[in-house]
Amino acid sequence: MPTRLCAKERDMTTNLPLSADQIATLNAPQMDALADDYGSLGRKLSRAGIDIDAIKDKVAAFSVAVPSWGTGRGGTRFAKFPIAGEPTNIHEKLEDCAVVNQLSTLTPRVSPHFPWDKVSDYAALKQEAESLGLGFDAVNSNTFQDQPGQAHSYNTGSLASTLEATRQQAIEHNIECIEIGQQIGSTDLTVWVGDGTNFPGQQDLGRSLDRYLEAAAQVYAALPEDWRILLEHKMFEPAFYSTVISDWGSSILAAQELGPKAKCLVDLGHHAPNVNIEQIVARLHRFGKLGGFHFNDSKYGDDDLDSGSINPHQLFLVFNELIEAELNPRDGFNPAYMIDQSHNVTDPIESMMSSAEAIASCYAKAVLVDREALNAAQQGNDTMMAFQALRRAYNVDVAPILAMVRVEAGGAIDVLTAYRASGYRVRKAQERKAVGLGAGIV
Repeated sequence: MPTRLCAKERDMTTNLPLSADQIATLNAPQMDALADDYGSLGRKLSRAGIDIDAIKDKVAAFSVAVPSWGTGRGGTRFAKFPIAGEPTNIHEKLEDCAVVNQLSTLTPRVSPHFPWDKVSDYAALKQEAESLGLGFDAVNSNTFQDQPGQAHSYNTGSLASTLEATRQQAIEHNIECIEIGQQIGSTDLTVWVGDGTNFPGQQDLGRSLDRYLEAAAQVYAALPEDWRILLEHKMFEPAFYSTVISDWGSSILAAQELGPKAKCLVDLGHHAPNVNIEQIVARLHRFGKLGGFHFNDSKYGDDDLDSGSINPHQLFLVFNELIEAELNPRDGFNPAYMIDQSHNVTDPIESMMSSAEAIASCYAKAVLVDREALNAAQQGNDTMMAFQALRRAYNVDVAPILAMVRVEAGGAIDVLTAYRASGYRVRKAQERKAVGLGAGIV
C-alpha cells in the first residue's frame, strides 16, 4: 500500500499553504484533553491485549489519495453551483490538496485527470507538488468528454466505439496519459469509459466488448514494466441500457484477458443497489485482481456523496476485507486508494478532510478486529461470536488515535476548526478568478 511522505520528505517542503505555528497554537489548548482521551482508550484496549501505540503506528502508515477534480464544486446532471475561491487550474488544485493533507496528514498524493490537468512542463509540476508536500497517484484518462479541437467525437463511445478512428484516438490519449504519468512519478493508469447504449439493439453487446478489449490491449502494451492499468467498472451512466464494463465480472474477465498488469478498480458507488461490495473485494483479491478502491457514499445510485456519510458500517466491512487481503496477500497487495466524490453543496476541502477521517476511522477499526477470535468463530460455525468480533471493533471510538496521529505529523486535532480559523477560503476567494455557473457535473 502506498504510504505517506516520510519525515525527511516533509522537511523538504518549502511552500506549505498554512502556518504550522497557527496549527500548533490551535492544538495547544486541546493537547491535555487529547492525552487524557488517548490514555483512557489505551487502557481500555490494553485490557483486550491490544497495544494502542501499535494501532497508532498502523494508522500513521495509512494514506489515501485525493482527486485533483475533487477540489472544485461538483454538480448534478442539471446544475453546478461554484464556491468562492474555487480552483481554476492544476496549480490551484494542488494548493487546495496541500491544505487537506497539511491538516489531516492522511492524503499525501493527488490523482490527476487529463486533459483537465494538462500543463506544458510536467517536471516543474512534479517539483511544485513536492514543494507542497505532495506526490502523484494514479493518472486518469478522459474519453467520456469531447475536448476543444478534438478530431473525433466520443458520442459513439471511445475504446469500444464502432469507428476505428475514434478508438485509435482514445488509445493514443491513454498512452499519452502514461507518458505524462512517467514524468510526474505515477505508476498506475485508471481507465473508466462511459461506452454503452441507451436503447436495445443500439449495438451488438458482444462485439462492443471485443472492440474494447482489442483497444485496451494496445494501451496495455504501452505500459512500462512497473505500471498497472486499473479497469474501473460502473453499472450505468452516462449509458442507461448497457455499459461495456458494467460490473466486477466484466472487469475481472477483461483484466484476466489483458494480462498480469491489468487490475480491477472498485468504486463504492458503481454497483446496483444493495450489492455486497465487501464480497466483491474478497473475490477480486482471491484471483489477484484487486488493484484499487475509490471511496465515496451513496443513497440511491452513483451519488458520489462524502465517504461514510450514509453507510459507515459498510465502509468498515469493506475495510475488514481489505485488512484480510493485506494479511493474506496474493501476488502482493498494493491497492490504489482514492477519495472520489462530488462536493455539490459543501466546501470541497472540508468534505475531503471529513471523508479522509471517516476512511481512516474505518481502517483503524478494521485493524482492531480480533482476527484470532473471528477465525475461531467462523471455523466453529458460531455465527453470533463471529458477528460480535466485528461489532466490538466497530463500536470502538478511534478518534483519539486519529487525532494523535495527526498531531505527531504536524496536523490539526480538529481539522475543520483549524481550517476555518486559517481563513484560507476567504483569502482564495479574493485572489482567484471566479468560476462561472456550470450546466452539469464538472
